[in-house]
Amino acid sequence: MRIPGVRPVWRILRRPRVQDRLLTIAVALPGLYALPASFIVPVASPAVRADAAAVVLGALALLARRSRPLLVALTTVALDITTALFTPFSVAEPASLVAFYTLGRYTPARLAWLTALATAIAEGFAMWATKGSANQVGNGLMLLLAVGVGHFFRLRYELRERRELHAAENAVRAERRRIARELHDVVAHHISVINVLVGAGRTTMATDPARAQEVLVTAERTAREAMSEMRELLHVLRAEDDKEPEDHSGVGAAEVATLVEQARAAGLPAALTIEGEPAPLPAAVDHAVYRIVQESLTNTRKHAPGARASVHLIYEEEAVAVEVLDDGTSWTPGGRDATGAGYGLSGMAERVALCGGQLQTGPRPRGGFRVHARMPVPGHAAQPPPNPERRSSVDQRAARG
Repeated sequence: MRIPGVRPVWRILRRPRVQDRLLTIAVALPGLYALPASFIVPVASPAVRADAAAVVLGALALLARRSRPLLVALTTVALDITTALFTPFSVAEPASLVAFYTLGRYTPARLAWLTALATAIAEGFAMWATKGSANQVGNGLMLLLAVGVGHFFRLRYELRERRELHAAENAVRAERRRIARELHDVVAHHISVINVLVGAGRTTMATDPARAQEVLVTAERTAREAMSEMRELLHVLRAEDDKEPEDHSGVGAAEVATLVEQARAAGLPAALTIEGEPAPLPAAVDHAVYRIVQESLTNTRKHAPGARASVHLIYEEEAVAVEVLDDGTSWTPGGRDATGAGYGLSGMAERVALCGGQLQTGPRPRGGFRVHARMPVPGHAAQPPPNPERRSSVDQRAARG
């Protein structure tokens, strides 16, 4: 039976900041009670006030325990030593135990253990030098125990993460093996059928043209079915569970000019430069050019407001290159492309790799961001990327534009 309202409260309590604030209040409660009471009760000694103040200060330091674990641990230890030296109290405060637990939980093991050991020695020496007592040895052992508990939970968390990551990787590999088997079955079956049908049509074409035409129509239908099944399987590798497969209609290098115009209409100053003689491109390369420009212009508009962009489309003899430059100062990669079907820079890299090309992305020396992709035309040898002098000249044209 579920109690209404419990889940939202639990979600709030699981937030690290909320947990740290509640923990701070819990640790500070004894000090918050004793500090005002020490001024009300006539017999209260200044030592009680000092100890209560140390408790409150140590609790407040815990607010930064996740971001500054070492500093918080040293602060709480300093308060403990000060309290032990100038008051009759010589017990480690709860804030110190929490701080050293956090030290073991969020810092490297060597740093945590060395800090705890040095602290134990310092506290013991301070008590021996001032009071001739070894009470602080027990406090040092408690701090070492707190570090050990924190380190234990850290190892447990890391092992659980590794198991989850390993399980996810195994699931992905299993799914890819299943899809590979299905692709193999589709290709092996349909290609074999098409081969038989085409051979039969060739042998009967002279003697029975009607029969040959019927056989060839069947082969065409079989090829279309094979393409449809292969397309569906490939979409599984890229499409999300609740997204439609990517639509390639109206997508290609010829539509890059439309993309630039749309970017201008959306408020992004953009320019297009085409070098070489435009030529028909293979479907994969054609789509990749379009998506790279689309993703780059979208990211510039979203992450570098006020920047100017320039698109360079270069048709070479054996390859096509596309380069998108901007002069923004706050561009940060990430996110999806405008269609929702891409995966940011990783999606660009996958597209270019599938075309056998090379992708270069990164900040420009004079500010802004650069995306450069070069993809060979299938059937021709790939050439090395453009030399730096040519890239510099393109950058200079973009800067002047």
